[in-house]
Amino acid sequence: MQQPITETKIVMSDPTALGVFGLSMVTFVAASAKFGWTSGVAYLIPWALFLGSAAQIWASTVDFKKNNYFGAIVLGAYGLFWVAVAMHWAISLGWLGPVGDKADPKQLAFACIGYAIFSLFIMVAAFEANKVFAAILVLINVLLPSLALSILGVNTPLFSALAAYSELGVSLLGFYAAGAVFLNSYFGRMILPLGAPLGWIKKEGAPTKPQVVKVAA
Repeated sequence: MQQPITETKIVMSDPTALGVFGLSMVTFVAASAKFGWTSGVAYLIPWALFLGSAAQIWASTVDFKKNNYFGAIVLGAYGLFWVAVAMHWAISLGWLGPVGDKADPKQLAFACIGYAIFSLFIMVAAFEANKVFAAILVLINVLLPSLALSILGVNTPLFSALAAYSELGVSLLGFYAAGAVFLNSYFGRMILPLGAPLGWIKKEGAPTKPQVVKVAA
């Protein structure tokens, strides 16, 4: 007699709230240094590694398994960014040994420019996800070029201030987004609105959609 085949399927929850919370925490702590509320980068490194990178990268891997293309790419890209930034800070502090004249810290500016270019594409998709995510991406596209220009010494007071305010804005909006996604997912209905997609670009019926959560206007 043929035995019935039992199929076990592992269902994973939406990791968006955790990933966005990780981004919010690290940008909140980093913004404190830019505003002069705190000083130094040594104690920023744990937050960059565990919240900025580990939380986002873990959320990205879950989104890949859930076929959430937007969350997988965005959280993965920014999670890896914070790994690199943490390494940059560690090297600058001499944790990996003396570097002398072998290192040029201005290379971080070009990394920010590269991420700014990619973030422009992410921003287009974010406008078709929800309005809060779109606003976060707009601020990220202010933050990254501002960081690059301040590192390169171009009108440092202006662009340092722009970087500080935009990073704080990313953090505060991110806290709201993480809380909204968490509550909306937990209760199965809209508790906190994120704002409907703008609908400027029509999405075809592809299996992967750049929309993380269902929202209402």
